[in-house]
Amino acid sequence: MTTACPFFATCPKGIESLLAEELRHLGAEMVKETRAGVAFEGMLAIGYRACLWSRLASRILLPLTSFPASTPEDLYAGIQSISWKEHLDPAGTMAVDFTTSQSAITHSHYGALKVKDAIVDQLRDEFSIRPSVDTARPDLRVNVYLLRDKATVSLDLSGESLHRRGYRTKTVQAPLKENLAAAILLRANWPAIAREGGMLVDLMCGSGTLLIEGAMLTADIAPGLAREYFGFLRWKQHDAAVWTGLLDEARQRRETGLPQLPPIHGYDHDPLAIRAARDNIRRAGLGNLILAQQRELNACTPEEAATGLVVANPPYGERLGPGSELPALYTEIGTQLKKWFPGWRAAVFTGNPDLGKVMGLRAGKMHTLYNGAIQCKLLHFEITPENTVGERAPKPFEIRPGSSAEMFANRLRKDLQHFGRWARRQEIFAYRLYDADLHEYNLAVDVYESDRRYVHVQEYEAPDTIDPNKARQRLQHALGVIPVVLEIPREQMFFKVRKRQKGGAQYEKHGETGEFHEVREGPARFLVNFTDYLDTGLFLDHRDTRVMLAEQAKGKSFLNLFGYTGTATVRAALGGAVSTTTVDMSYTYLDWAQRNFELNKLPGNKHELIQADVQVWLKENRQRRYGLIFLDPPTFSRSKRMEDTLDVQRDHAALISDTAAMLAPGGILIFSTNLRRFKIDLEALAGLTVEDITRKTIPKDFERDVKIHQCFRITAAGTPNLCELRRLPND
Repeated sequence: MTTACPFFATCPKGIESLLAEELRHLGAEMVKETRAGVAFEGMLAIGYRACLWSRLASRILLPLTSFPASTPEDLYAGIQSISWKEHLDPAGTMAVDFTTSQSAITHSHYGALKVKDAIVDQLRDEFSIRPSVDTARPDLRVNVYLLRDKATVSLDLSGESLHRRGYRTKTVQAPLKENLAAAILLRANWPAIAREGGMLVDLMCGSGTLLIEGAMLTADIAPGLAREYFGFLRWKQHDAAVWTGLLDEARQRRETGLPQLPPIHGYDHDPLAIRAARDNIRRAGLGNLILAQQRELNACTPEEAATGLVVANPPYGERLGPGSELPALYTEIGTQLKKWFPGWRAAVFTGNPDLGKVMGLRAGKMHTLYNGAIQCKLLHFEITPENTVGERAPKPFEIRPGSSAEMFANRLRKDLQHFGRWARRQEIFAYRLYDADLHEYNLAVDVYESDRRYVHVQEYEAPDTIDPNKARQRLQHALGVIPVVLEIPREQMFFKVRKRQKGGAQYEKHGETGEFHEVREGPARFLVNFTDYLDTGLFLDHRDTRVMLAEQAKGKSFLNLFGYTGTATVRAALGGAVSTTTVDMSYTYLDWAQRNFELNKLPGNKHELIQADVQVWLKENRQRRYGLIFLDPPTFSRSKRMEDTLDVQRDHAALISDTAAMLAPGGILIFSTNLRRFKIDLEALAGLTVEDITRKTIPKDFERDVKIHQCFRITAAGTPNLCELRRLPND
């Protein structure tokens, strides 16, 4: 083609102005923005250059003609008016993309078939041979857009979406498309920051898309240079000489630009994501130039530059995890930015801009971008003291006389006087202070006396009938009152929302600070963690049960099934058990149990930790015998490492029977469950003696909720009750 051509570049919504500027820079003329695209003109080389160099476009289309098409017949005739032998070899391959809007032809698949038939019929009639269909990589891809009964027919020069650069073969859940990643970096002014010697840091790099796009931007690497396929390569009017010249230029610019690349570092807590990122970086030819490391968020620190751009694309609740778990993550992002990146610029991309408000930073500006159909915001921050929110020590919450907050504060003071005195007298250092005593404040408040006082607050999920605005306001009041009444700084209070758990969700990670605190329970010492999981590693409602196990364990072998962090095992060992076995599916919790053993100076040769599916382990170890067994299964559990699911109501009889078969003569099995509607199947357990000891195992600080757990003493039929289980003193 020796004359100027019209072109149209499609793109994600929100980046049309960026794309228009990019096309002007590439030499395009008559550039005009439209919704989700940009029209422009130029010689054929401009279309090729856009395919090779556009970081933002999705496709580059070459319009051929437009015509009215209110009926299938009109559409067929209009397509046949084009001389297709000028574009496609009769024995070649083709594909048709058809989009319709506000038109009489409403079915896109039907429209595509009609277009395909018109092209095939024309070529077959003239050459007695017809092209075949190849939807993946055809010789010619035809694009038809039918709007208000007017069809625009174009050739798709890109062939497949230009966001496919050719370097990404491995990915992670909910990845960014490459052209969206480039838009984020351009909006964040990364090229200018790089020219000033700034560094790029991605706090949550996933499969490395932002890192690679950032490198390609600053090293002047054409984003299409590694692609093996474009839609024009087998087009009959393809100008191979022009294309070869553009490729040679792009290769030379890459060689010149690579030495100018600034430091680019990416981090992610997920080792699989880092593996994918490294593979993609190598495929992009940047293996020695971009650093990707597995790190937790609190360890993401700059290493090579005094300033730069830090980016983050955290989950925001649309595809990854419930939104209620995310505020803590965004707060942590803000904390790390303020701690490690003062003087830097930051860009946080989120589909939930309200989450940005908890970061403690004031956004200087905001851009709207679309991740697929999801409207997202790109928040821009200058990390300076002037833009820091809430850095000064917060004022104590004002408890106004006569307010509901005062009512809650008074109740908390009353509970603290009552339970605090009781706990000190009993030498209890972790206890439940408040448990939804007032229906307006549906919280559980636990106090842990460690090196200092810590408070663990859980909000029970409100029913749908509760006004969420009122619930949110009361929660804010409560979180303001608690530090005042308990005389602690806010950073020693930890808050979570407790929902009905499914599939062992209470054991899933909420974060990963790795910060543990030591707390006493009688002669025992336990490690607790307030941030990383829903529970802290110490079930307070089992305190009396653990004391009971310690009293019963002397001289016996002890088995702890679903052992969690091994706290019951520690109490049994300190009570004189001759040996212990703890079985759990989780390596994490068994490692935690090992640390609890070491904290209590328990010799390893007497205490066995086994990672296994408990149900399978029971069947494979029937020959073992124990004098005392504690069985505390989760209500429901599903794990990739488990052979089947566990439902405590459905499976308890078989589970108890298999466990009781491992009792030594005169042995005792203590079975406990937190399922509130649990009903033990005495008929199925007819061969065993079952005694309900729930009331004897509910601690004083949990008497307000007698359904917190159910507990049973189980022995072989005819076994005498040699050891009376006593009620612990509460006064």
